[in-house]
Amino acid sequence: MQYKKYDPAFKPIFAAMALTFTGSAGAAEEGGALPELSVSAKKQATYKADRASSPKFTEPLLDTPKSVTVINEELIQARGLMSLTEVLRTTPGVSLGAGEGGTPVGDRPFIRGYEASTDMQVDGIRQVGRFSHEIFNLESVEIIKGPGSMQNGRGSTGGVVNMVTKKPKAENFTSAGGTWGTDQTKRLTVDTNWVLGDEAALRINLMHHDANVAGRQSVELERKGIAAALALGLNTATRANVSFYHFESDDTPDLGIPFSAGGALRTPPRVDRDNFYGLKNRDFREQNADQITLRLEHDFDHGFTLRNTSMYTRTTNQYVMTRPSFANATALAAGTVTQQVRNSRRLSEGMLNQTDYFGSLELWGMKHNVATGIEISKEELSNGSYAATGSSNSTTDLYDPNPYAPAAGAPFTRVAYGDPVKFNTRAWYATDTVHINDQWQASAGIRLDHYRVVDTADTTQERSDRIFNYQLGLVYKPAPNGSVYVSFGTSSNPAGETANQSGGADGAAGGGIRNLAPEKTRALEVGTKWDIFDEKLSLTAAIFKTKKTDARSTDPTTGEVALVGDNSVKGIDLGAAGNITDKWSVWGGVVFMDPTLDKYWNGATDYSGNQSKFIAKRSGSLWTMYKVTPKFSVGGGAIYTGKRYVDDANTMHFNSTWRWDASATYEVSQKLSLRLNVLNLTDERIYDASHVGLFAVMAPGRSALLNATYTF
Repeated sequence: MQYKKYDPAFKPIFAAMALTFTGSAGAAEEGGALPELSVSAKKQATYKADRASSPKFTEPLLDTPKSVTVINEELIQARGLMSLTEVLRTTPGVSLGAGEGGTPVGDRPFIRGYEASTDMQVDGIRQVGRFSHEIFNLESVEIIKGPGSMQNGRGSTGGVVNMVTKKPKAENFTSAGGTWGTDQTKRLTVDTNWVLGDEAALRINLMHHDANVAGRQSVELERKGIAAALALGLNTATRANVSFYHFESDDTPDLGIPFSAGGALRTPPRVDRDNFYGLKNRDFREQNADQITLRLEHDFDHGFTLRNTSMYTRTTNQYVMTRPSFANATALAAGTVTQQVRNSRRLSEGMLNQTDYFGSLELWGMKHNVATGIEISKEELSNGSYAATGSSNSTTDLYDPNPYAPAAGAPFTRVAYGDPVKFNTRAWYATDTVHINDQWQASAGIRLDHYRVVDTADTTQERSDRIFNYQLGLVYKPAPNGSVYVSFGTSSNPAGETANQSGGADGAAGGGIRNLAPEKTRALEVGTKWDIFDEKLSLTAAIFKTKKTDARSTDPTTGEVALVGDNSVKGIDLGAAGNITDKWSVWGGVVFMDPTLDKYWNGATDYSGNQSKFIAKRSGSLWTMYKVTPKFSVGGGAIYTGKRYVDDANTMHFNSTWRWDASATYEVSQKLSLRLNVLNLTDERIYDASHVGLFAVMAPGRSALLNATYTF
């Protein structure tokens, strides 16, 4: 956002507006000066977003030739969401995956059929490693769909998750919230902003969360965090923002219930949903994150802005956990579950610097909205583990597991981190949107990356690539409030990219850092966007096809991993966000997809033609609120997830499910509001994810949450 310096010439206008809003007809003071008035008005909440936060998106969302789904703070609060996982769970077109050890536990979304665990960003800056993110310091979550390496760098095959943090504002406020609910849920948050003079402000966010997981025996979550941001030069041409973020958690890891039994099961076994197959006296998962960011901006007189962002981030993700599984069909028949130990220690560090130069100019009689910039990053991922003497595996009963049984083996001790895998990137991008006339806009963008990954423990495991990606778009505006567009874009997945999340493993083919060129993805999207009802409601529709013709697969002739695979996703994406009337707000979408392994051989079996695992062909989400009276609102919503296969063979699957939620809000006063959320009203048995069918991660059951928020 560009801030314009306050012009004293507008003071009489602002004062007159204040008189109008308050209905005061007080006479002007002698000399024409108007009395100072204090105006307090609560902003009408809306789920509609008008722009993406990154300057790389030069146009409003209405005129952006790409699908972008925004979940803003108003929607997050209305739905009673309390983590990024919950946000992703309610987003159509997004599926969840699971970790289990070699693939670390953490946020693992699949967007439009492709994994995006290495495509997580904070304020447009790539995040290093696998982690479970909190949302107490977020203004919104942006799901940028489709191949987007031009905007976001390597990966970005199905899309990107960008978390937009809260920034200091030029006003004083404090908002304190408390949530109490079933399953011993207790969550406290504070969001406070202090103006420190005419051009400075400080914003601090605090959070403490302590709860059990609904419908899961003995599974506990304990999380706390602090975020502080200092802004200097507010409303001036030169601005600085320095922020610090700290988050830590101590959760009970939960991989759900055992599933795979040598082909004996097609769906998870029917056991009590609260059965916990871990060991409470042994299992743990601890996360820590620290992040320091410095952003400097300057607005030039010729209409351009220069922005430089430097970010240092450090995260640790460590756990000892139980992976429940069946040894074979015989064990299933006997009701014997193997409690296999999985453990990991992962340290991720990154130093990233991004410079953007953006603005508008007139050239050849046409308006150009331009953005260009460079990115430099150094990232490291170090792996450690825990060790125990003797066997740590055990067994338990499928129908009556004992979470407090004594753990086998000696106590676990830490094994030091090994030499890191290093990732170095240098990139340049440029994008231009040309306003040909009032109805036509054309856009083009390119990006060049120099990417290098090396395993410092074995320097023969090294790969360097120069990567080129681009984005093309054409927009036709039949009316000022509508657009029809077509876009074509690419993305690249270099070798070793998944080392960022799985410690050196390289995609479905496994192994180390392969000496292979990057996988290339291309996508075509045709869509339309309309802002209706006085531009308060946004409607979007898109048809897309994403194709990867050089995916990593095992070559059946040589038995080596090569770029001989082929996969694709085609579909339809429909969305709505905003207000139908001043009293009725709505947000939702429906996505239909056909995710296909067009050509894939894993070294033993040919899976060509099968549906891609973990991905639902159909998904949808709807949320709506209605203001019954000026103080009382009611709402509700539904989330639909279609059938998902959990293995490449398409022999095991999760059935389709519906989840229903409800909410009621009462504004006690200008300062105090109460909100009740009931989630998963019917206590539907829903499975979030799996890891190649070994187990089935259970989503939360029914819960009720009462929130009180006081603003002063």
